[in-house]
Amino acid sequence: MTPPPPQIRIPATYMRGGTSKGVFFRLDDLPERCRVPGPARDALLLRVLGSPDPYGKQTDGMGGATSSTSKAVILSRSARPDHDVDYLYGQVAIDRATVDWSGNCGNLTTAAGAFALHGGLVDPARLPDTGLCTVRIWQANIGRTILAHVPVHGGQVQETGAFLLDGVTFPAAEIALDFLDPAEDGEGASGLFPTGNASDVLVCPDSLVPGGRLTVTLITAGIPTIFVAAADLGYTGTETQDALNGDPAALARFEALRTLGALKMGLIDHPEQAATRLHTPKIILVAPPADYMTSAGKTVRADEIDLLARALSMGKLHHAMMGTAAIALAAAAAIHGTVVHQAAGGRERSSLCFGHPSGTLRVGAAAERRGDGWAITRASMSRSARILMEGWVRVPADCF
Repeated sequence: MTPPPPQIRIPATYMRGGTSKGVFFRLDDLPERCRVPGPARDALLLRVLGSPDPYGKQTDGMGGATSSTSKAVILSRSARPDHDVDYLYGQVAIDRATVDWSGNCGNLTTAAGAFALHGGLVDPARLPDTGLCTVRIWQANIGRTILAHVPVHGGQVQETGAFLLDGVTFPAAEIALDFLDPAEDGEGASGLFPTGNASDVLVCPDSLVPGGRLTVTLITAGIPTIFVAAADLGYTGTETQDALNGDPAALARFEALRTLGALKMGLIDHPEQAATRLHTPKIILVAPPADYMTSAGKTVRADEIDLLARALSMGKLHHAMMGTAAIALAAAAAIHGTVVHQAAGGRERSSLCFGHPSGTLRVGAAAERRGDGWAITRASMSRSARILMEGWVRVPADCF
């Protein structure tokens, strides 16, 4: 009897970036047939993370059974002028055999900058002995440039520090990110606002919203996102994960809304395609400031924030805020006529502090008029990152 194939091992690093975790690979370390997009690469990453898992736990893999912890990143030296690395991000579904490559992860962008230095992917001549090293990242999913300002001490990435990020238990070193001209213009999107409007009215079934009409902002800055006033769907904007994620009817309603928004944005051609494009677009509920209690039991006062935000990712309410969605939030807040601008008080602003389930986050965006429309020239935020484990992941040799 022929024995089953053995496991193989692949160099990998397990990192936290912002409020997410993922498995990081150098492109050249992957098995040869997984170095190019396609079924082999997807099958490998699914097996590494432990998907698809009908139990929803990813027990037999590196995934953490949430959208924030079921992620994979591939980095390589960049051949593009004025860039150090190419960064490719895969959102790995938990209960189905899908890897979604349609968008970026802003949280793991922080870790991508640090990993580029750890992995020797940046020209050593650009690395200071002590100070900040600006890693010039080409985000391959959306075709955009991101600058990660990574602290360095003694020629090594400085991971420890005093920077606290709500949603992360322990302090670490701060890494600032600048997203340059972050509006997506590929995959069916058309500039900052795919419809050309700062706000639109979606025609919906009455079961989704009474009256069948819902005002939304559809934007592609950072990541394709659907913004809606929480009150228009019967929410306050102070909801916890338990309040929504334990309500299957509510989650089905949000998925129906996400499908309608994706069609309106031109991201999909048929409703059925939403099931294979789970990562984008995101849905974010916004509301004017109000006092609320975080998931850690801390009170956030209304006078500490400019707006409330609750984001859904991969069909569930996120425990904090996705980094790319925070960029979309900042961009929308900077532009008159959006749902976000109205919820944040309707005044001019270049930065925004918003409340999410785990606490608060400050983000900034610079908007300017271009012709008859708007453009976001730069958006920024700070996160942190650190290596949790490094070595090899092991998978059965026949899994891809």
